Amino acid sequence: MNHLFATWRMDYIKIEKPAGCIFCDFPSMNKDDEHYILAREAACFVIMNLYPYNPGHLMVVPYRHTNVYESLSRAETADMARLTAHALAVLKRVMNPDGFNVGMNLGKAAGAGIDEHLHQHIVPRWGGDCNFMPVISDTRVVPEAMAATYKKLKSEWNI
Repeated sequence: MNHLFATWRMDYIKIEKPAGCIFCDFPSMNKDDEHYILAREAACFVIMNLYPYNPGHLMVVPYRHTNVYESLSRAETADMARLTAHALAVLKRVMNPDGFNVGMNLGKAAGAGIDEHLHQHIVPRWGGDCNFMPVISDTRVVPEAMAATYKKLKSEWNI
């Protein structure tokens, strides 16, 4: 059996988690640039993942604090779908990925790092983006700073 190690995720696992819920707190602080919030709709928002699997790793999050997908309102599911489609289009224009992973990890057992507030991941993928560096040297290569990626995506968001 082969094993794939994502050792760069240990940084996220080891950090002290802030009190409260970042998905509730960050939007209410109205510091979108500081928290890498790209867009807001009535029921959901888009935020960059601070511990990305790849550059441009985004999350679509309902404002309402819930971890039960089937409890989402029609407005929440509609915003989530619209924002996901728009995020895919922007990422294609700006970053030209070869593909995407889109989905949710519902519950700790499913891999949710923040399991108390559901969120949908959008991860751009490129051929060869999983290379030897994390496996043999405990190093994840992220070729662009978060602020630079944010600036590029934000400038294209409303076009």
